[in-house]
Amino acid sequence: VQLVESGGGSVQAGGSLRLSCVPSAYTYCIGWFRQAPGKGREGVAAIDGPRDTEYVDSVKGRFTISRDKMNENTLYLQMNDLKVEDAATYYCAAKNGPCGSVSWRAADTYNHWGQGTQVTVS
Repeated sequence: VQLVESGGGSVQAGGSLRLSCVPSAYTYCIGWFRQAPGKGREGVAAIDGPRDTEYVDSVKGRFTISRDKMNENTLYLQMNDLKVEDAATYYCAAKNGPCGSVSWRAADTYNHWGQGTQVTVS
């Protein structure tokens, strides 16, 4: 499975961005991760099937992961009220199986990764 992310950019704090992820094949579990310079890769959100979602506490209420209603093979990460600490390279990843209520945050449980898209918040 190949994944292509898009939608990154530069915004001011408080602004919004919507990231997109398009896998080459339908995958039940998709996760969004981010990595800031000098830091490890952090799980941000994940979606199992059409609508079972998980979020890291720091983005709850601000970020929404979803599948396109017309094409479930397109996924989004809507990011609102962005903060400086949200700045990072964002990756989507696909897992050959369910996300898992705990393992969704573990990057090494994902089998396929996109190339990343940069988000800058000033």
